[in-house]
Amino acid sequence: MKKYILVFGLIFSLLVSCNSQETTTYYLIRHAEKDRTDSGNKNPDLNENGLKRAKKWAEYFKNIDLDAVYSTNYNRTQQTAKPTASSKNLNITSYNPGKMYDSVFKANTKGKKVLIVGHSNTTPVFTNKILGKKMYENMSDNDNASLFIVTISGDDKTSKIEKID
Repeated sequence: MKKYILVFGLIFSLLVSCNSQETTTYYLIRHAEKDRTDSGNKNPDLNENGLKRAKKWAEYFKNIDLDAVYSTNYNRTQQTAKPTASSKNLNITSYNPGKMYDSVFKANTKGKKVLIVGHSNTTPVFTNKILGKKMYENMSDNDNASLFIVTISGDDKTSKIEKID
């Protein structure tokens, strides 16, 4: 009888450990269209089309249970993130694009669904860092519609890009 209890216990432990594998999903986007009327402005706001796109992103994420929203600390990225974060009652956490996907970020986002708002030169780099290999080049300056989705389950990492217009 003790053998059966021991075997049952081992099988139960294995099943629990197999099912406890956490899935992490990252949704990475570039900020929406920015105001280009002052070429000297290094921190522009979104223009009218950008504000509309930011609302469209919130609509896209309406049925996705996000756990966190991250954004660089620029007007255009914060304004892009705001409608989605507000609709989910989440704060926007600023991140330093020079310290993407470090051990603290990994620990804080493990097992969660996370939106990350960046730039044409940081969004693909961030995606590549998560994947551990260079798969994506910088985005074109007029690409505000690409959504990079990275899913991590155990040691498996998958990615795809969708265009959301």
